[in-house]
Amino acid sequence: MDLQRNSVGLGQRPALLLVDLINGFTSARCPLGTDCPEVVDANRVLLDRFRSLGLPVFFTTVVYRAREQARVFRARINHLNLLTPGSEWVQVDPRLQPLPGEHLIEKQWASSFFATDLYKRLAEANVDSLMVTGLTTSGCVRATVVDGLQHDFPVVVPREAVGDRNPEAHRANLFDMHAKYADVLSLNETLKLLDAVELHLAGAENP
Repeated sequence: MDLQRNSVGLGQRPALLLVDLINGFTSARCPLGTDCPEVVDANRVLLDRFRSLGLPVFFTTVVYRAREQARVFRARINHLNLLTPGSEWVQVDPRLQPLPGEHLIEKQWASSFFATDLYKRLAEANVDSLMVTGLTTSGCVRATVVDGLQHDFPVVVPREAVGDRNPEAHRANLFDMHAKYADVLSLNETLKLLDAVELHLAGAENP
């Protein structure tokens, strides 16, 4: 039986967190990746909307700069060793290129919070909630969503803006995240939440 829970939605100053939408994961040319143009397109829509509202945008990438970083993780998944500085695989997909002033967080493990300064940067930007997108649903997205909740951020996950190599894992993790950690909504529903944020921002500017 599903858990009873309440929808929390977004706060007044949400941030968009695009998790690992890098060439190594958005292209089947890399052993770690899969072609997912529909996920990229959904992220493009959200990215344009957040930028139009002047809301914070954060990207993550995975880069290994030293042999000792994430040794066990890399021992389990050898292809992670492709994610080296200067490699095309660690670059954000050019269809979603960060603008000057947008944050790019380097990470070595699944969660965007673990061993990074993401929380500090979110606090400095006065962020009160998160919209988490990216790859993969069952891996780095889920880990980031759980840690987002554990840092007391309401989290929203747009269903069309996340993806996974395994469709069954994708569906199961969306179900489980919605049950416990986040509001998993359609892209249209998340855009309606952003419409409400826009109304709040307009009211704050014109009291």
